[in-house]
Amino acid sequence: MKYLLGLFAFVLLFSCNSRNVKSSQNSQSKYSTIEYKTTPCFGFCPVFAMTINPDRTAVLEAEHFNFTKTPSKDEFSKPREGTFKTTIKEGDYNKLISLLNGLDVKNLNENYGQKNVSDLASSNLTVNFADGTSKKVEDYGKRGSEKLIEVYTFFEDLKHNQQWIKVK
Repeated sequence: MKYLLGLFAFVLLFSCNSRNVKSSQNSQSKYSTIEYKTTPCFGFCPVFAMTINPDRTAVLEAEHFNFTKTPSKDEFSKPREGTFKTTIKEGDYNKLISLLNGLDVKNLNENYGQKNVSDLASSNLTVNFADGTSKKVEDYGKRGSEKLIEVYTFFEDLKHNQQWIKVK
């Protein structure tokens, strides 16, 4: 009985310690803010800016074509869609961090795409690091690399799979 009680105490102590290690890893993210912006095209490309903080709070500045299922040119005459806030679900935030880690952000090119076609949208990714440095990537046409495309798609999906609250 004494050994069983000792084993139980050891398992309990070990599980508490591993939780603390995980939470301290999350609270000491190497990213201070992650910003993603899209630019208009000559069609119905979504135009928005999203900023995500290490505490998972996020702001979405939605201009046009972000929530409309059947976009039309009439939307250009409507006011911008608004400013929204949320706290990104923990699993989604961890996936974003994993995607960024897989990109090796600091070694990305600053520019991707060729501007010889004049009607494509751009993606602008700015990653601010906890050490005070930052990396800005402009991708005209959103075709920089497979991993960048995956990050862009992830940001597009965040507009629809989080609980955004309109604040303006």
